Amino acid sequence: LETSLVPCPGCKMTFKAKKGADLGLEYTAGKMTTTGSLDVLNMSKFSTSACIGVSPAINLGGDLSYNLSGDKAGLSSYNVGASYATGPMFASVTTANKFAQFNVGVLYKVNKDLSLASSTTHSSAKACNVAAIGGSYSGLGSVGTIKAKVGSNGVTSACLVKEIAPKVNLTASGSISGTDTSTFKYGLGIAM
Repeated sequence: LETSLVPCPGCKMTFKAKKGADLGLEYTAGKMTTTGSLDVLNMSKFSTSACIGVSPAINLGGDLSYNLSGDKAGLSSYNVGASYATGPMFASVTTANKFAQFNVGVLYKVNKDLSLASSTTHSSAKACNVAAIGGSYSGLGSVGTIKAKVGSNGVTSACLVKEIAPKVNLTASGSISGTDTSTFKYGLGIAM
């Protein structure tokens, strides 16, 4: 069950019930958005987040969760993030695990057809872990868009996305771990 109500401009109240029951509030004013969520079934957790656009190119934000009951009562998680976009470049930095890890994402649009991206994590355990490096090429209009990435786990994935009718995309995908052909997986999908 999920429902929402807009009591005034910029404010949205939500209620979501699956295994629990969460009462939420989303408020937007200008370049700032805030959220809050309370577990009203068990009264066990409160979560909040905020994001503000400090300039046309820079966004800053953060989130935190607080356990309200039990032996784990207290601040359970907190993180911050920032993003910067200018011209063909987008970059983001976020924290995870209460500032124990930093995640860096970079996207560069080389031209209208080619985009390159990378995702890395940084922590005291490992100075730099390249989570994935990938790209997208759409310069072969009649063929479709080709996307590929290589993950730090050694898995190479690729897909071809082709619009076969207006708003209908066919996706053919495949992945392989290293050079072991026995790990090759493939699939087809249609999205309408």
